[in-house]
Amino acid sequence: MAVEAIEYGGKRYAEVIWADARVEKTIFFSPPESSFQFGLLAHEAGFAEPPHYHHEFERTIRDLQQMFVVQRGVVAVDLYADDGTHLREIVLKAGDGIALIHGVHAIRVLEDMQAISVKQGPFLGPEFDKILVEVKA
Repeated sequence: MAVEAIEYGGKRYAEVIWADARVEKTIFFSPPESSFQFGLLAHEAGFAEPPHYHHEFERTIRDLQQMFVVQRGVVAVDLYADDGTHLREIVLKAGDGIALIHGVHAIRVLEDMQAISVKQGPFLGPEFDKILVEVKA
């Protein structure tokens, strides 16, 4: 499966794009109303997008989503339900990407890794930005 949405209890917890994902044309997998859009850009040789910029307008974003694409190494991402129940472990390797959308998550580095990470800002520091959670064993 090249692209996977992980859902539980009617909520989307994560979207994974595996390294072997191939699309013929640009596609976004996130719902249009999501505050963070996740997809693949694909164009044939010779495509040229005209110079442009995006309209500025005020957006209200109440959630903080994060995505990362593994460049090297191996990392396990654990997803937890709102009640702390472990939902799933996802093992990502070079080229795999994940958008963390909802719920508690944790990572464990299985092999030295490096990833490109993107999330909404501003970043207010780990003491404000992160809430540590006790999860069920």
